[in-house]
Amino acid sequence: MSIIRGLLFTYDIENTDDLEREARIASADVNDEKELTELFDDLTKPEFLIYTTSEQDWFITSIEHFLAASDNFDDVFKRMTTYFSAEIVDQREFMRVLLRCLQHYKIESDAS
Repeated sequence: MSIIRGLLFTYDIENTDDLEREARIASADVNDEKELTELFDDLTKPEFLIYTTSEQDWFITSIEHFLAASDNFDDVFKRMTTYFSAEIVDQREFMRVLLRCLQHYKIESDAS
């Protein structure tokens, strides 16, 4: 789970170097798939694309594994305090959206 927490560090209040980013995170409804996808596109995609192909695969495989195991992702979110203005209602859905985004970014990256 620590690998997933690392990927989500962008959203953690311990990551305090960018007031504009913090405001962007707080303004998004993380329980709305469209807004969450846009947030990931803005903030997670650039970071994800910096990783090597094997690291990208590792993130994707890790999330797939925990989703398949019916994990509730409490280990990820209980150790993070985020800039999100609302609590995540369905942590598994949050991770499913993240997974779809990462898979899409990887396909885009592989095609270019």
